[in-house]
Amino acid sequence: MSTFDTPTPPRIDSNDRLWITISHLSLFFGAGILLPLIIYLVKKADSPVVASQSREALNFHISVYLYAVLAAALSFLFIGIPLLFAIGIGSLILSVLAAVKAVDGNEYRYPLTIRFVS
Repeated sequence: MSTFDTPTPPRIDSNDRLWITISHLSLFFGAGILLPLIIYLVKKADSPVVASQSREALNFHISVYLYAVLAAALSFLFIGIPLLFAIGIGSLILSVLAAVKAVDGNEYRYPLTIRFVS
């Protein structure tokens, strides 16, 4: 391997890809925090990749809910309403992006995420 070769991502089996995708897209299922938490607790001993990605999704969804509560508190100043829209659209886009990257075998780290669960 030369110094310019990029390391290939680890092979992820189809079952792990499914769990990773479900944990990242849990926002679309209406279970933003609950589903990644369950997946993390169940799969953390079986698959380190699924545990890592579900923990990342869990931290992101907790952060999104926290940001939404803070933006809702700012709604009386009228700055919170555009922030709520930005948070909603941004969380949907980032969730889809994370699912696509994770299914390709890349570990995805959400931006602006507070790491509550480590």
